[in-house]
Amino acid sequence: MYQYIELRFKSRAARLTATVINILSSLIYTGIASFAPATALEAVTGFPEWGSFLLIGLVCTFYTFMGGLKAVVWVDAFQAIIMFGCLFTIVIKATVEVGGFSKVWELNDQWGRINFWNFDFDPTVRHTFWALTIGGMINWVGTFGASQQSIQRFSALPSLREAKIAVLLNCFGLFLMVTTACLAGISVFAFYAIKGCDPYTDKEIKSSNQIIPLFVIQMLHVPGVPGLFIAGLFSGALSSVSSNLSSQVATSWEDIIKPHVKNKSDRVQAWITRMLVILFGILGLGVSFVIKNFGGTVLQLSLSFMGAAGGALNGFVVLGAFFRSCNFIGAMVGPLVSYAVMMWIGIGKYSVIGVKEKLDFPSETCSANLNLTPPTTFMTPMIQDNLTGFNFSTPNFDQTVILTNISTAITTQATEVAEERSSLHALYSLSYLWYSTLGLLIAVIVGLCVSLATGPMKADEVDPKYLIPICDWLCCCLPKTWRKKLCHCTSYEEDQSQSDPEGNTESFADINVVLKEIKEISNGDGNQTMEVQNLSARDLWKSDISHFVHSQ
Repeated sequence: MYQYIELRFKSRAARLTATVINILSSLIYTGIASFAPATALEAVTGFPEWGSFLLIGLVCTFYTFMGGLKAVVWVDAFQAIIMFGCLFTIVIKATVEVGGFSKVWELNDQWGRINFWNFDFDPTVRHTFWALTIGGMINWVGTFGASQQSIQRFSALPSLREAKIAVLLNCFGLFLMVTTACLAGISVFAFYAIKGCDPYTDKEIKSSNQIIPLFVIQMLHVPGVPGLFIAGLFSGALSSVSSNLSSQVATSWEDIIKPHVKNKSDRVQAWITRMLVILFGILGLGVSFVIKNFGGTVLQLSLSFMGAAGGALNGFVVLGAFFRSCNFIGAMVGPLVSYAVMMWIGIGKYSVIGVKEKLDFPSETCSANLNLTPPTTFMTPMIQDNLTGFNFSTPNFDQTVILTNISTAITTQATEVAEERSSLHALYSLSYLWYSTLGLLIAVIVGLCVSLATGPMKADEVDPKYLIPICDWLCCCLPKTWRKKLCHCTSYEEDQSQSDPEGNTESFADINVVLKEIKEISNGDGNQTMEVQNLSARDLWKSDISHFVHSQ
């Protein structure tokens, strides 16, 4: 993937910068992917998380070590089938228990889970129409267009046509997978809404990530089905971890190690790559133990930290393909600043302010609500002062007085809380769906500013095959001098046109097209003749050129 960056910016340092960001982000994602089935298995069987981390790390490292990319792709294919089977089973069982899909939809709508048309422009709102469409689109652009995991699979196919088919098939499969996962979520929520208590509030589980595994154990008593579910979870983790291992080894080998061991035998080079698999497997295992201390759901964690890297890696490609003036210094500084800022925001979000659950949950029948002792752990001193003197152990205490005093105390504190909410906390509250978008903007703006300050690349220094001429369309309203300074936006005709000796300004590229359309054909008698095909009046724009073409 990052060979493009070196060719475009003529800088090995820029390529290594992208490689390092990719390796760091892949290591973090490896830890997140390992955490998902580990917490589920602990909820189902009591098997410790650390044991699952070890199992996932050892299994993925083993078959990636032995089989390389081919093993990873084949295993992923079978694991996808298992995951679909697991999700469909959950959706069907939960829907039947609730009383049909219409009932599932009705309950989720009542509890505020169905909200397609939230057009709020506040970027701190977790899910809005804009966050899911714009933010989600840029997230997936990075996954498909600036990701070693995807690029190495495209490159492994025989032709560009087959690579395009693979992308389309993947989009369809991904749409089906995400939709089925969402249906599983709302179906299981409807099941617990009917019961009147969700297991997280009732303290049956330690994390919201364990709700689905608990449902499987409670409702799917058919022999083998709970095992299928655990296999589905582990399939998702194993496929993600093995893909990351493969991409980390590929980029480390090609971008960092290979230039220094060109004289080594193929056998030695093969063993070096296998040792890299073991190394990254161990590092990913270590990250898993760190990730388990973060809050939030697995999906939020993965999209947040991968979005931080995705914005930076997208920035490399956007700066290189769309902005001809961007030099290697800007291409390095922009994404580095972007990655640092977004990782800072991501870590702050999960370690400083935490992840606040704002949705209501069914809890009227939960045993945890039978004791109405106020949660003094989360109360400010002023709230506690307002509640002094009440005996909460008395069964018939006046709950109205309690609630009135709490409301008064909280209202009094509202102004102070608003003042304490700094702009930094607002930044930490940014929706995880906007991480990649903000990272991309930072990378592009900083990269262009640094390029202008250090001397932009000239038009003749960049091979046009590494550019996408979208800059002409985006900058068409800006003054011509601004466009040239910003990204050397000049039209194709302006670049290619020259004046002939007689003063006629025409594109010599047109003549080359005409010459290329001259096709040699056989008359059948062994003699060769030349034929001019599909020449329009515009192609033959001058009589002497027309005569020249026909004579040739």
